[in-house]
Amino acid sequence: MLPSRPARAPVVALLVALLTALLTALPVAATALVPAARAADGRAGRDASGTREAPREVSGGRLDWGIKSSFQSYVTGPIAQGGWELQGGAATIGGSRFRFHSAKGSHAPGSGAFEAAFSGGVHFTGHRKPDGSHELDLTISRPTVRVAGGAGTLYADMTSKAKGTGEVTTATQVPLAALDVSGVDLRGGGTHVGLADVPATLTEQGAKAFAGYYTQGTALDPVTLSADVLASADRAASPSASASPSTAPEEERTSKGGFTEAVVDWGVRRTFREYVTGSIAQGSWKLADGAQDGGALFRFPHGKGAYDAGSLDAAFAGTLRFTGRHLDLTLGGVRVAVKDGRGTLSADVTGGGRAVAKGVPLVTFDASRIEEKDGLAAVAEAPAKLTAEGAKAFGGMYQEGTGMDPVSLAVPLDAKAALPPLPDLGSGASAAPSPSPAEPRTKSAASSSASGSASFPVVPVAAAAAVVVAAAVATFLVTRRRRATSRATQ
Repeated sequence: MLPSRPARAPVVALLVALLTALLTALPVAATALVPAARAADGRAGRDASGTREAPREVSGGRLDWGIKSSFQSYVTGPIAQGGWELQGGAATIGGSRFRFHSAKGSHAPGSGAFEAAFSGGVHFTGHRKPDGSHELDLTISRPTVRVAGGAGTLYADMTSKAKGTGEVTTATQVPLAALDVSGVDLRGGGTHVGLADVPATLTEQGAKAFAGYYTQGTALDPVTLSADVLASADRAASPSASASPSTAPEEERTSKGGFTEAVVDWGVRRTFREYVTGSIAQGSWKLADGAQDGGALFRFPHGKGAYDAGSLDAAFAGTLRFTGRHLDLTLGGVRVAVKDGRGTLSADVTGGGRAVAKGVPLVTFDASRIEEKDGLAAVAEAPAKLTAEGAKAFGGMYQEGTGMDPVSLAVPLDAKAALPPLPDLGSGASAAPSPSPAEPRTKSAASSSASGSASFPVVPVAAAAAVVVAAAVATFLVTRRRRATSRATQ
């Protein structure tokens, strides 16, 4: 066996030479690296020209989050025997996720810092007491996601009743969940920010706000969001989130009680939407001809007709098609008639390969509360019930008299009228893929033997030496280039 000394000698000599060169270059490297570090810090908020770039406005988008699926099952199960209700335009998607809407916030393209607040909430109740109150009473609303510096947090307004004591606590923007955004890079000047299935865990503050049902570190459902980012030039032109102006000429709306640009909002039925997108039907819905998706409701716009002292007859644009396993149902040609405080919503119905059934009365609703205010004749969230014809249209899935989603109606009566805002779900761009788990960072172990050259890591040392040489050369080139630039600008 050859002795190990001859193999080590050249390497030792190489290291000595490199260390000598490195010690000589250290003052130069230090001088060059300090401004380089400062420049790197500055680039976090600067564009390609070096000008500091202001954060861009986030306007429109959605957040899909089930909070904790097992908690939902507990609330609605045989123990708590409770339920939940949606608030503020929140919706459901699939079997166990809630959809929050109308993102508002900011995004810094240089650093990737992102913040967006979403509208809507969920109210959980369970363990009903004899007096009608509930031992379990929890509301989570207005979730906000913040991502910066490689960390992410989901905040929310929370009202909860403590488990055991019944003490009610209300807090705004509680840091509810820590988000694992490792591997996520939100830098860039695009018009969309998306995150998909980001792991979430309960924080210490979140555990307290959750009324003691779970401890810190408990895994929550993953978070998915999609948000639109406005270009700087679009900020001034962005529409107001508070209202949608009616654009029809005044004479068209006021002449002889006639109007255009009315809207009717109807979500069909929440559980039907969940059935369509859930594990049974495994389907979806598509909107066409101007119909809009508001998450918990669908909007049929461009209503034309006549209105007179609470009576109304109007036709609306838009088509809504549900498809899935053993499911194909299309609703179009929506009409609304109101008389003597009773409203009827009708539609042309196509399904199951059958011919179109024209003007099928689907639901009736309470229109006694129709009110003329702020240039609108409107009724909001009027309770609706399925008709006998509607039950047939849904293939017998629901019986006559079944409660359906409420109906909202808005008719502009003058030029200054502003239609109620529709929950803004964003552009519909798909969220970015969820980050892949990071590879485990393990040190490579060199093989060893009792004697011989293998006992000395010649290859790793040589590789390390090469890296040092490359770094020294790069430092020298950067320094020389900066000095040259400095002399040119003097």
